[in-house]
Amino acid sequence: MSEADDRVRAVRAQYGRIAEGTVSGCGGASAAGCASESAVSLGIGYDAGELAQVPAEANLGLGCGAPLGFLALKPGETVLDLGSGPGLDALLAARQVGPGGHVIGIDMTPAMLDRARENAARIGLSQVEFREGRLESLPVESATIDAVTSNCVINLVPDKRAVFAEIARVLRPGGRVVVSDVLLDGRLPAALEKSLPAYVGCVSGAALREDYFALVHAAGLDAVEVLRDVDYLAVLVESAPDLVRGLEALTGVRRDEVLGRVRSVTFRAVKPAR
Repeated sequence: MSEADDRVRAVRAQYGRIAEGTVSGCGGASAAGCASESAVSLGIGYDAGELAQVPAEANLGLGCGAPLGFLALKPGETVLDLGSGPGLDALLAARQVGPGGHVIGIDMTPAMLDRARENAARIGLSQVEFREGRLESLPVESATIDAVTSNCVINLVPDKRAVFAEIARVLRPGGRVVVSDVLLDGRLPAALEKSLPAYVGCVSGAALREDYFALVHAAGLDAVEVLRDVDYLAVLVESAPDLVRGLEALTGVRRDEVLGRVRSVTFRAVKPAR
């Protein structure tokens, strides 16, 4: 089995445990590992009013940004959420596109899909569905999507080139994408770069900024615009201290050695109309 396969298995297993409540998304045995799921979400850009529109069970504090706020969804649009988890962004999108729209959430973790479907049923949103699949091979027809979003998930995929190619494939001409993800402004120390827990924690799987955006352009997506760019480790120090302390203990790399290099970036791109 390849290193990439090992990482995919580790990600699926860890996020399954998070969905089942065995561990928190903040590195602790429970939500005590972070300031609270709501505090994490508010800290990365969500609005308290929008969080109140969905069940608390849909918010596990797993993102690194709030991309949906930049997507400018319209009633009747078809939206795709990559790595939809417990359904937070997909449910918010469903509210925005209304009963005449359609939202598809894609996730590879069965426990997350179960939780997302329960959350959608709890608030009676029939215009959203959740499909099991990998981001490198989306179970979505070509040129059927108006807008794509993803929150801190593409960094977890070994083959990022395939992800952006799939985004371009499923978007209609003129369609748009807004993604929040973790990027690197400089290489990480070897011990952190090779750490599987750091990979699952959305750190060591991140690509260098220039390499990441080269893949976006290579997929045929244009008009790339960075909308938000913050120090991701500084955010984690405040919102998920257990995760940061755990990575320091496992790798021997102190946070001050990499502060400023690990970025939470939200960006927009479009598929050309022709």
